[in-house]
Amino acid sequence: MDKFTELTAIAAPMPTENIDTDQIIPARFLKTIQRTGLGKNAFAAQRYDADGNEKPDFVLNQEPYRHAEILITYDNLGCGSSREHAPWALLDFGIRCVIAPSFADIFFNNCFKNGILPIPLPREICDELMDDARQGSNSRLTVDLERQVIVRPNGETIAFEVDPFRRHMLLEGLDDIGQTMAHDTEISSFEHRPSRAWVPSITIGTVK
Repeated sequence: MDKFTELTAIAAPMPTENIDTDQIIPARFLKTIQRTGLGKNAFAAQRYDADGNEKPDFVLNQEPYRHAEILITYDNLGCGSSREHAPWALLDFGIRCVIAPSFADIFFNNCFKNGILPIPLPREICDELMDDARQGSNSRLTVDLERQVIVRPNGETIAFEVDPFRRHMLLEGLDDIGQTMAHDTEISSFEHRPSRAWVPSITIGTVK
């Protein structure tokens, strides 16, 4: 995965609760096991009409938000099915950070596994960040994972919490396999250590 250290980007405001994984990537696009190519179909029902034309009133079809790398929503983002295609689709669209008051647990975990930073923040702060985002391309947010702060366009900083291990994984650009391979030397040493013959132990008891 690409490392996540500091991101300064356009944020797209999507003031909607309960955005489920079927909205993020509809089930008809789940035929692939590839992590790429899903971005064009992210939020397909909201982005396109029956003829495949863009709906101009949807935020991700508008400038500058079609280039957004941060998405701000309301409660329970990623609810519904456990499909990992949802963060794949967001990442392929270009989203590296999602901000909401709350997340569905599996979606929250899958974001970290795929290089997306999910940040839970109180509803009132999400509203403030959405107001910043609505100012357009001249109003970018900075997400600094090393310092664990979001920097607003006016310079104000908002602190956020993140699990230390997950923070480490994102900063180093490691997924589960990458984390395992970081211990390749130790694994190889263990695999090549001399084997010992296994001798079963037998306990003879007294039969009464």
